[in-house]
Amino acid sequence: MSDRAAIDPRALRDVLGTFVTGVTVVTAVDGQGRKYGVTANSFSSVSLDPPLVLWSQSTTSTSHAAFRDSDRFVVNILSSEQIEVSNRFAKSGDRKFEGVAVKSGIGDVPVIDGCAAYLECKKLQTVPGGDHVVYIGQVENFHKTGRKPLAFGSGKYMVAYAHDLGQISPELGAANVAHIEAVRVGCAALPEIALELGHTVSLAVWGNRGPTIIRWEPSAKPVSANLRTGVVLTSTQSATGQVFAAFLPREICGDILDAEIRQGLVARDELDAVIAEVKRRGIGRAALAKQSPIHKVAINAFSAPIFDVSGMIAFVLTVSGKSDEIDPAWDGNIPRALRAAADMVSRRLGFKMPVSALAQ
Repeated sequence: MSDRAAIDPRALRDVLGTFVTGVTVVTAVDGQGRKYGVTANSFSSVSLDPPLVLWSQSTTSTSHAAFRDSDRFVVNILSSEQIEVSNRFAKSGDRKFEGVAVKSGIGDVPVIDGCAAYLECKKLQTVPGGDHVVYIGQVENFHKTGRKPLAFGSGKYMVAYAHDLGQISPELGAANVAHIEAVRVGCAALPEIALELGHTVSLAVWGNRGPTIIRWEPSAKPVSANLRTGVVLTSTQSATGQVFAAFLPREICGDILDAEIRQGLVARDELDAVIAEVKRRGIGRAALAKQSPIHKVAINAFSAPIFDVSGMIAFVLTVSGKSDEIDPAWDGNIPRALRAAADMVSRRLGFKMPVSALAQ
């Protein structure tokens, strides 16, 4: 879109909102020592030598005159626990600092406690920019606390963490801390996967009672309203359980599989045939002609394994949809896209070997 007259400000804001940023509160004091603060995500580094940063403010802001006339400002980079602080300073008012712990920085400019980091700056230049003004400052002091930063995108607060687990050893990959990080990486991938597949997706781990769903991500067409975490699935009847049965060591899942065989849910030879097919295809499938006990409608589901750096199955990724909305064919677009999505998450967890090699 290049016609200036045709640009919709709201649509433009939506596009700009896809650029995920951190969240800052910029503070200053006026000549009478009154404190001012405003939430801003229009912050950026400019130069390391000399150390320069910038941020921009609307010229209609009630605090614009104070920042315009001040010689200094502090950029407080908010931590993930400071949503309330962000909301407080995003509104107009004279009582923004009430109840907010601060200390006095250079020039008595307030520094907010609990931030991920802060930069104390001397203002060098003010540059007009449409309905905003850009302030350029030279960093004179800074500090990083180690707290996770708060993020913002598409009109929502977010938490920032690693896209993948990076280069880690198998020993670390088996540690509890690494597993927690793996859960974060896996869950973070679900919205994008649900959007791409166009159907509800879930992430499951193997718990002490079998396959356990830890996260649902509904699509624009949710499979049902019954999307509860903590649901334990059957290990032999669900696509999720069949994938765990195919790729987990027998010493981990064997007792639960044997119990379901004794209950008459499946014959052993039937289960062996299912497991062989899952290993051969790299995915599991469940096509239910009757109502799903979870969703209360007939569904089709495909599941794919996600492996960690050690080559152990960490999660099962499942896509579910009403039986008339997901084609049950093994070679359809949905299972192909699901396999690709699961492989992508496995790579983020540090897994190198192709899934096909494990199935041999």
